[in-house]
Amino acid sequence: MTPRQIMASRPALHVIFDLDGTLVDSEANYYEAGRRMLARYGVTDFSWEDHTRFIGIGTRETVTTLRAEYGIDAPVDELLAGKNELYLELAGTSTEVFGQMRVFVERLHADGVPMAVASGSSRAAIGAVLAVTGLDAYIPLYVSAEEVAHGKPEPDVFLETARRMGAEPADCVVLEDAAPGAAAAHAAGMDCIAVPYVPATASDPAFEAAGLVFPEGQSAFTAEAAYDWLRGGPGPATASGASGPRT
Repeated sequence: MTPRQIMASRPALHVIFDLDGTLVDSEANYYEAGRRMLARYGVTDFSWEDHTRFIGIGTRETVTTLRAEYGIDAPVDELLAGKNELYLELAGTSTEVFGQMRVFVERLHADGVPMAVASGSSRAAIGAVLAVTGLDAYIPLYVSAEEVAHGKPEPDVFLETARRMGAEPADCVVLEDAAPGAAAAHAAGMDCIAVPYVPATASDPAFEAAGLVFPEGQSAFTAEAAYDWLRGGPGPATASGASGPRT
């Protein structure tokens, strides 16, 4: 299928990035923060496999579910504050930007394309990660799911981000690594470039509406392929590991 002519049909193109697992490789930090937080309340068997269930889900929603599953009596706000504190300690020293994502951001910035981050993380966490990685020089605007009524897979955080950018949802393209985020982008009326953090999830129905999918995840993502697709070029037809809109 021929890629859609986004640049031609959307002269006011805006790009919205998810943060964790999309721009930065932070899931290991979130897992470790969650593991340490749960250990404070006697939960010692929280595994990476347990954590992967929550990739793409906001931090508040995650701790709310964990509180119920493990029968923790502490209030959600206490758990949330504890996890955020632990995450910020880790993020300040060991957050890496995916190499091709940095190239992509820099290229969009050079072209004057407005960008923002919309994430399920707290505002403090988003700001800290953007600052420590230097991405704040390119992406000054960010919105946390804390600031809207509902987190992903609901569209609220993307719609609020578009509002703050002064953009129509139809003029926005979202980059996402998780099925809930891809579903949220679709619900917001936005196109999506999907780069699954867990390649095994690439077949999730939520990714089917994405305009461009890299089924093998970050190992297959290239700034050139994504940029060419945004321009309406042959990116999906020529990029290894990428596929265009599914039918």
